[in-house]
Amino acid sequence: MTSDTSTVDTPLKKLVGEKTAKALASHLDLHTAGDLIYHFPRRYDERGEHTDIRALDVGEQVTVLAQVQRTAVRPMRQRRGNLLEVTVGDDSGGTLSLTFFGNQAWRERELRPGRWGLFAGKVTEFRGRRQLNGPEYVLLGDQTDTEAAASEQIEEFAGALIPVYPAAAAVPTWVIARCVRVVLDTVAPPEDPLPATVRASRKLVGLGGALREIHRPSSREELYRARRRLKWDEAFAVQLTLVRRKHQAAAWPARPRPPRAGGLLDAFDARLPYELTGGQRDVGTEIAADLATGHPMHRLLQGEVGSGKTVVALRAMLQVVDAGGQAALLAPTEVLAAQHHRGMLDLLGPLAQAGELGAAEHATRVELVTGSLGAAARRRALAEVASGAAGIVLGTHALLYEGVDFADLGLVVVDEQHRFGVEQRDALRAKADQPPHVLVMTATPIPRTVAMTVYGDLEISTLSQLPRGRSPIASHVVPAAEKPAFLDRAWGRLREEVAAGHQAYVVCPRIGGVGAEEEPPAVDDTGRRPPLAVAEVAPLLAEGPLHGLRIGVLHGRLPADEKDAVMRSFAGGELDVLVATTVVEVGVDVPNATMMVVLDADRFGVSQLHQLRGRVGRGSAAGLCLLVTEATEGSSARERLDAVASTTDGFKLAELDLEQRREGDVLGAAQSGHRSHLRLLSLLRDADLIRDARAEAIALVEEDPDLSRHPALAASVAALVDADRAEYLEKG
Repeated sequence: MTSDTSTVDTPLKKLVGEKTAKALASHLDLHTAGDLIYHFPRRYDERGEHTDIRALDVGEQVTVLAQVQRTAVRPMRQRRGNLLEVTVGDDSGGTLSLTFFGNQAWRERELRPGRWGLFAGKVTEFRGRRQLNGPEYVLLGDQTDTEAAASEQIEEFAGALIPVYPAAAAVPTWVIARCVRVVLDTVAPPEDPLPATVRASRKLVGLGGALREIHRPSSREELYRARRRLKWDEAFAVQLTLVRRKHQAAAWPARPRPPRAGGLLDAFDARLPYELTGGQRDVGTEIAADLATGHPMHRLLQGEVGSGKTVVALRAMLQVVDAGGQAALLAPTEVLAAQHHRGMLDLLGPLAQAGELGAAEHATRVELVTGSLGAAARRRALAEVASGAAGIVLGTHALLYEGVDFADLGLVVVDEQHRFGVEQRDALRAKADQPPHVLVMTATPIPRTVAMTVYGDLEISTLSQLPRGRSPIASHVVPAAEKPAFLDRAWGRLREEVAAGHQAYVVCPRIGGVGAEEEPPAVDDTGRRPPLAVAEVAPLLAEGPLHGLRIGVLHGRLPADEKDAVMRSFAGGELDVLVATTVVEVGVDVPNATMMVVLDADRFGVSQLHQLRGRVGRGSAAGLCLLVTEATEGSSARERLDAVASTTDGFKLAELDLEQRREGDVLGAAQSGHRSHLRLLSLLRDADLIRDARAEAIALVEEDPDLSRHPALAASVAALVDADRAEYLEKG
């Protein structure tokens, strides 16, 4: 096969054979030459450079570069034959045991002390020693081993830097390296889509050279240059997608909703029982200006837990109602939608009682539309929405479907739901004769590079100032396995809070119980027990350490009316303790709740823990959050919890969260369920490169909005940011 007949679109079976191509397709989802060329090495090893065997985790699928130290053959006890045990190590002092079953004298001769090799398998532990059972391996030749050095099997490792690929048990890294070598030698490099002016001004190497060097680097310096170029391509593709979306959205028409003097908003401001913070006023001014323009607002409002985002959103909704339109607020759960409904009715008072005795002059109506409404109540609510009598409509995403018709939908507020999908956007358009204004809210602070990369098509407003009167929250890690007495003390502390007239949450990772998900195994692959469940924990607490307290249970599987009844009971002080899942993570506001105990806290993400913690300290009394864990001291899980306990600064925690999450999760690969084409870009480490790529994208789109003068670049963007990713990025 020659380069003039093979391209990046050539199927791998034509290049590496049907059997190998089938394994690459089924285990790694690699089908074409281009797929394989963009399957980049995870890291690079050098003979003699330590692989740090000591850092391997049990259960991990690994490839290690190590040297054979000694071998031993001993008879097996349970069955006939011998067991070959090979000890390998690196220069960090770490060792790993390789075990091979059966009579394999040839393998003992091959794995002689002093030989270096790559060994791949799943890490297990036996009698305190890390080991690989029957690992795949390839031995590396040296100057004293001319036969091995000449072997085709190790030809790909002739260079000083040895690529180690994301692999599978059936397709080890050296098989991938051999296939990559075949593709690089037979396939013509793809056309370089990057404009020459950008390449020159940013000092970027050509695409063909970058792809060769990343797989077979001639030096560390050339590898750095190759990675920088390929990272640029990923950042540039995302930024071009976002900048073009923003450019297109700016051209859409929208009905202006300017403020009206003496209307609902002015009346609401006059009756507010507290003064707005400076941040709330500033952000309110930005949003008011957006609503008054003839193009749809696309704004993200981020703010710390308890910073007062809901009041900012309500004021925007009232401005739209003053201008003759309707506003819809979409919440992620019925519990939160119902709470918003109660909260807004309280804040608005007579301003929400249009048509009732004692209503204010400019009053409107606030309707709650959820799936659990009875038939008669639903018909009445939908009629209010369709007639326009309900200026403010609250509900879950079901509000967008199920025959809900608006008279004049002017603003959509999305609460605590990171992004809107294309389907929701289209559903909204169908409910309005022109695209409505959109305000997306999140209480998870977003690092600058994530905002630039994931939310780059939105304007961003930040509320960092907490309203006066918010109480401090103390957080502590409770190491339940190491110090069981600390957990006993935690329950004692909770009883003290209740005795003082306060309330508490106990949060579990799982629901459990009758009709629950399949019963999890007693232990998982790594020997951990299943996460604690609400259904099991609540009765144990009621019979044990919290005996005599009024305990309620809340989780997502309860019927909606039951959920609402439990929340009303807790908010009304009829329950002392609420044992719940993360259904209480967002928006739940009970000022008298002062303590939270998070069980199996290491099973939650950083941002989840920050959100959960924000449910306490919402009144005049100080809050306390206890993070209970069996994670051992020094483990990454424990370090994460220690970091959460050390600060309530959401922006610091957002950076920590970014460090600990895979980039693909941040960029939406996890949501799409497809293999991500963004493999090298790090939102944490490549902030400057992302900023530069955005600047170039803005300049290029201003000059060529449709990329019609750059067809190769348009095709490259389409390939790197595939349809699913474009849908994810398009949200908002």
